[in-house]
Amino acid sequence: MFESISEQRIQQRLTQEIAVKQLYIRSTIQLLDDGATVPFIARYRKELTGGLDADQLRLLEARLHALRELEKRREAIITAIEKQNKMTPTLRQVLTDAQDIAALEDLYLPYRKKRRTKAQMAHEAGLKPLAERLLNNPALHPDIEAAQFLKPPFTTEAGEHPGITDAAQALEGAQQILIENFAEHAALLQKLRAFLNRHAVLTAKVAKIHKATDTKFTDYHDYSEAIGKIPSHRVLALLRGERESVLKLKLHLDSDLPQKSKSGVFNPCESIIAREFKIEDRKRPADAWLIDTVRSSWNSKIFSHLETVLLNQLQQHAEVSAIQVFAQNLKALLLAPPAGPHITIGLDPGFRTGVKTAVVDATGKILTSTTIYPHPPHNDWDEAIETLQRLIKQYRVSLIAIGNGIASRETDLLIKQLIKQCPQLKLKSLMVSEAGASVYSASPLASEELPGLDVSLRGAVSIARRLQDPLSELVKIDPKSIGVGQYQHDVNQKQLALTLGAVVEDCVNAVGVDVNTASPALLRYVAGLNTRIADNIIDRRNKAGAFLQRSELLSIPGLGEKTYEQAAGFLRIHNGTNPLDASAVHPESYSLVQQILADIKMDISALAGNRAALKAIHPEKYTDARFGLPTVKDILQELEKPGRDPRASFTTAAFKEGVESISDLYPGMLLEGIVTNVTAFGAFVDIGVHQDGLVHISKLSDAFVKDPHTIVQAGQVVKVSVVNVDEPRNRITLSMKSTDIRE
Repeated sequence: MFESISEQRIQQRLTQEIAVKQLYIRSTIQLLDDGATVPFIARYRKELTGGLDADQLRLLEARLHALRELEKRREAIITAIEKQNKMTPTLRQVLTDAQDIAALEDLYLPYRKKRRTKAQMAHEAGLKPLAERLLNNPALHPDIEAAQFLKPPFTTEAGEHPGITDAAQALEGAQQILIENFAEHAALLQKLRAFLNRHAVLTAKVAKIHKATDTKFTDYHDYSEAIGKIPSHRVLALLRGERESVLKLKLHLDSDLPQKSKSGVFNPCESIIAREFKIEDRKRPADAWLIDTVRSSWNSKIFSHLETVLLNQLQQHAEVSAIQVFAQNLKALLLAPPAGPHITIGLDPGFRTGVKTAVVDATGKILTSTTIYPHPPHNDWDEAIETLQRLIKQYRVSLIAIGNGIASRETDLLIKQLIKQCPQLKLKSLMVSEAGASVYSASPLASEELPGLDVSLRGAVSIARRLQDPLSELVKIDPKSIGVGQYQHDVNQKQLALTLGAVVEDCVNAVGVDVNTASPALLRYVAGLNTRIADNIIDRRNKAGAFLQRSELLSIPGLGEKTYEQAAGFLRIHNGTNPLDASAVHPESYSLVQQILADIKMDISALAGNRAALKAIHPEKYTDARFGLPTVKDILQELEKPGRDPRASFTTAAFKEGVESISDLYPGMLLEGIVTNVTAFGAFVDIGVHQDGLVHISKLSDAFVKDPHTIVQAGQVVKVSVVNVDEPRNRITLSMKSTDIRE
């Protein structure tokens, strides 16, 4: 297959970045271009990718898109310069070698169409030779040289020109030409940008009108930090403060740098400019004028341009980091262990409006709903317990899920009393995050799933289902509404949506989906499927009953051979006509399984789960041009535990009795909690007081921690110690260091 030069360049770059052979890069790109999904490639095309996992494939996919955009921009710039008839072999080579957008745009600066500048008017007046003479030969006297370039007013295609009436005006025009040349010199800009990345400091000052009233950005009222060291969360906080007109941001050179160099130019960046054009103070006639030109170019043009570029880069890098944090937290939440198929009561707590109560069966189907009023102002405590007892006995409830919002601790006390009074019921109660439940309640999907049920009660149903299977319920909610992000509203929303959508897709396909019970929200995340096909599957299921084998999916409108290839391995059919349909073995590999069964003279029911028999099979024996060793090994591993759930076993935290509000906390108190959010600077933990506490990154472990995600993840149960309680600011500081949580 013919590959363009740009595609070859992209493949070589990806080979270096992803650290795999170019052969695998090429075949992976081909799979993506042919419409294959990342989950499918990661699971079923390992031979072609060298075993790249989903995370590596997502990185490759993102970089492929970015590099193609870079190549597209490179071609557009080359074409634009060629149309101006200004392309040279040297310039073409430099453009071809540019490694990023910033370098390309630096090179393109002199060729951009721009409004009529002072430098352009100076060019029109013929002052370019004057600028070049003085730059190349500082021994010339500026006034004498300038006197040769006087010119009366004249007219150009761009408009009227006032002409050059004296030497001072000529020198000013020549200086504007040099300033523009300096500001558009690509190599110089790259050197200055690199220097600033090492030595620039970002400062923040509070705006006078907000100095006495602002409480949100107090940490940044008088702040400075090297731009190379500012963590992403601080960058986004600073930019938000500036956007809200509370903070004023400014870039400065590190105060530790020398403020005057030997050349007489008054800062290191000006020295870099001077060295680039061999300008120095040797007391020659034009030296002072050239030094002033350097200083003016830095102060009036170059610095402001680079400040904008660097702040934009800071923001972009911070957004990438914040989106990655959100993605990691979302993945942990989606893959949280399910409590399983138990008849469950969901409680959506409230005071005045009561505690919304819903009972769902083991599959999440609603059985009944009501509202109880145990808390002020109603205080129907005993009646609420009686109602719950009746529901529990009538429907044989074994689990109670309590939403963690307003009145959650008070409702938890109610349930604890209920359990204490009725030990024979063998109940378990757990606190469940209700983030996004209200979004689901008001959604069209909720209306379709729970027709006729009041919006206020739908949240209780969702809370119960979240305990049974977090993944199946959370996919019904926009990932951005689940509440595990860091400055999520400050980042690129399109990129955030793409990244989070990819996380949901990877999680859904990692677990697998029962095609006969899955909701349309869950089905649409299966590799290759979309909302229309998911709805068609539900429609077929409702009309004709359960699917008995995977091949029946080919009769679904819109689900052709290509889509079937992508989706089939992730769709499970339990109790169907073919036991393999309940596993992650892809239908394309069924013939291989049949060959293995024939060789060992066993049927699938005897082989599935038979570890000894499976270990005796030599996978190398079954490799050929179609099935590589990774595929054969995956099949044998899957047959050992068909349809296994990759999620961990279910556990939960036990909140300490008597600890219900921030006022109940004191330093040194040991508690158990659930990680609700992990950020670049630490982790937030729900300890049952309606306000999450922060375990700063320095308090996560006895050892140095670079990335909090290596220590904790959302949904994890942890032991913490209270370090500090700032009740007026509603802030709780916690620690997970062994020296602090030792009993």
